[in-house]
Amino acid sequence: MAAQDPSAPALFDVSALTPSTPSFMDLTDPKYAYMFGFLQADGHLSQGTGRKGRLTAEINARDIHILHEFQRLTPYNSSITERTRSTNFSTSHHSAIWTLCSLEARTTLNRLGLPYGKKSSKITPPRIDFSRRDYLRGVIDADGSVGYTGQGLPFVSLTTASTAVGAYLCHYAKKLTGTERLIKRNKRDSIYNVLYTKEAAVRLAEHLYYPGCLALERKRSTAESLSSWVRPEGMAVRAPGRRWKDQEDRILLDHGNAATAAEALGRSEHSCSLRLWRLRTGRVAMPPEASYPSDT
Repeated sequence: MAAQDPSAPALFDVSALTPSTPSFMDLTDPKYAYMFGFLQADGHLSQGTGRKGRLTAEINARDIHILHEFQRLTPYNSSITERTRSTNFSTSHHSAIWTLCSLEARTTLNRLGLPYGKKSSKITPPRIDFSRRDYLRGVIDADGSVGYTGQGLPFVSLTTASTAVGAYLCHYAKKLTGTERLIKRNKRDSIYNVLYTKEAAVRLAEHLYYPGCLALERKRSTAESLSSWVRPEGMAVRAPGRRWKDQEDRILLDHGNAATAAEALGRSEHSCSLRLWRLRTGRVAMPPEASYPSDT
């Protein structure tokens, strides 16, 4: 049998058998993780009769570049259109709309956790392996803010109706920055407003908006500017809050009086009074293996 000439060209490139790009919506890929987070927060999946239906994402036309990125990342036909209409905030709001109709693409997104119809309170972080900081950046780009307060303090915030997404951001940011946030729905519209300021905001922004990441250009630029913030001389550093333990709750309830409980627990009377009110009104759960009557 004749030996193969080593200088002869290969009949085919074996590497071509292995895809060079990740499959659609592989959430371990940073770009798809970002895209999925953005669509969960700011996309709408509608289901028609039969195989009909569509995914749409409408944003301010100034951010149209991100829709072109989504279109590029999607191996299915999609379209981008623009329109100008009157809204509650502007008489001539110029927006861009990305539309994707593929049933296969919609099925993939739905299985990953993008519900059909109204979804704001039902979305949750993916239940499979995913790129976490890219997912969170997508959610914040769609439903959050990055910038400076009126007092010139850096901030990163998220407004969401989803308990799961709000709690996940709190958990993630606590591990990253050490700053704890306990989410609570506001009374006006039952929405969670999660806010980080000062050093926590700087650290979070630097982590989420890293060089070369897929993001809204204006938010990435603002996030980069936060790194130059320095705490003004003389601005006090607030000590982290002391969390209440179950045993402390029991002692507080046994006393039933903020003043005497404060002395026993080594806490301020104001802190004990507020905690006692929260326990008695059901704002926080009673400690386990204890049941106490509410005030009448």
